[in-house]
Amino acid sequence: MILKKEPEIKGSKTLTVIAEGVTIEGKINSPGSTRIDGTVKGDIISDKEVVIGKEGKVNAKVQTRNAVIAGSFNGEMTASGEVEISPTGKFIGNLTQKEALLTIAKGGLFKGESIISSGSSSPGTAVFSKKEVEEKK
Repeated sequence: MILKKEPEIKGSKTLTVIAEGVTIEGKINSPGSTRIDGTVKGDIISDKEVVIGKEGKVNAKVQTRNAVIAGSFNGEMTASGEVEISPTGKFIGNLTQKEALLTIAKGGLFKGESIISSGSSSPGTAVFSKKEVEEKK
């Protein structure tokens, strides 16, 4: 049996992998990075990064620093760093960030709200919905 080495996620010493074909319902709390190639429903807290592979399907509330979506995400995500939606990625839901660090590659889908927050839901929080963006054009 030949094992295919997964690309290493930079800066990770702890990597949690949900393999293709695996389904998890519940809470995941990872002190490092989390890679999902299977199906996850519930809550995910990953201190460093969440990577949803092309075959990954996530329906969850996620808290992380950085995220890369190449599969399917549906839910709410709070990210303190960068969020990237790849050409095969689908993000449906709400994204809350401290800074606008969202990248959507050609072919990627983002459907929902991007909320830029100062860390609390106080006045001054900017919310950009699809309707508001179209009105500004």
